[in-house]
Amino acid sequence: MIERYSREEMEKIWNLEQKFSYYLQVELAVCDAYNKTGVIPDEALKEIKEKAAFSVSRIDEIEREVNHDVIAFLTNVNENVGENSRFIHMGMTSSDVIDTAFALQIKEASKIIEKDLDTVINTLRQKAVEHKDTVCIGRSHGVIAEPMTFGVKMCSWVDLFERCKNRFLIAAREAAVGQISGPVGTYSNISPDIEKITCDTLGLSPARISTQVIPRDIHAYYMQSLALIGAAIEQCAVELRHLQRTEVLEAEESFKKGQKGSSAMPHKKNPISAENLSGLARVVKSNAAAALDNIPLWHERDISHSSVERIIFPDTTILIDYMLNRFNKLIDGLVVHKENMLKNTFLYGGIVFSQRVLLALTGKGVSRENAYTLVQRNALDAFNNHGDFKKNLLSDREVTNILSNSEIENCFDSEYYLRNISKIYERFGL
Repeated sequence: MIERYSREEMEKIWNLEQKFSYYLQVELAVCDAYNKTGVIPDEALKEIKEKAAFSVSRIDEIEREVNHDVIAFLTNVNENVGENSRFIHMGMTSSDVIDTAFALQIKEASKIIEKDLDTVINTLRQKAVEHKDTVCIGRSHGVIAEPMTFGVKMCSWVDLFERCKNRFLIAAREAAVGQISGPVGTYSNISPDIEKITCDTLGLSPARISTQVIPRDIHAYYMQSLALIGAAIEQCAVELRHLQRTEVLEAEESFKKGQKGSSAMPHKKNPISAENLSGLARVVKSNAAAALDNIPLWHERDISHSSVERIIFPDTTILIDYMLNRFNKLIDGLVVHKENMLKNTFLYGGIVFSQRVLLALTGKGVSRENAYTLVQRNALDAFNNHGDFKKNLLSDREVTNILSNSEIENCFDSEYYLRNISKIYERFGL
């Protein structure tokens, strides 16, 4: 239910009714500012606030004639306000309304995404605690490397999403800027004081400078922060897809009663959520590229960015909200097969303990080159012939002349590799 509720809340921010509500909020905040500076009388402001209203259908009707959405919006509001409508939009240009309202939409969307990130981080932290001592194999190049724990993997994901959150919050703060500066941003017919008062009322910061529009690198940076969240989800999703492969099967998505994995093969349980998230990440990353293309506008302003933003901002914020909720559900219900993790750690007689044997040999005075040759020979024999690395070592006279059986056995203790894990956890307050 949390997933559905937040998604509906996010979608509402971007619908036409809400967009024009933000427009009206900006216009009324400017009227308030004019009232505080003695330009709009109290009675006029009171009447404006009481009567100011709009109808999306009426705006659409007017826009079909005037071919300008802000003028259509203002015309409809003015129809309702009457004589005192002359005070509305004084000294402003369309972008003052559009970009400031846009900042309010981004600000509200950011609150939802921040909560989503907190939920994901908390779930990952719980999994990190739960699996602190769950031994698994670490991999490099997709190949088994050395023992670690599944909890350490979760810690790395906690760190990943905390970085995403930090970057996102910086981008969200930077995007929470408004402008009431008039044509080409020179305050030709409006005071910077009106802008300051208006932005204070709306909970925004005044743009340091605007060129009739807020500079679009600000919005591109925001979109990049969303793309990084999408890429982080994708990184974890790809990992989980690998771990669910039948021949690996160390972790898998939950599979509810009555669920079916394939129309043809009843045995199938597929990583559908992880695959869905991998695909959606591609859309988010593509939208970030479109935001970069919005930065170079002609001179002080054109509207080539506008049509793009009407698609990519609703789509991307809604997608990220959905992706974070679905990813959280995936992690929360993740099925971890500890026995398979342990089995894969000791494949081929524990070839992943090769470095430990290497160090034991060099510790006895063997050169690194000779020690490497001895260890690699026995490890590759086990790997290529489905053999047993430990047995190979115990049968290799060149090795046993240097290391005793107990010293060799001691090299295969997975706990040795995990002795500093608590220090990693301390960095996370876990």
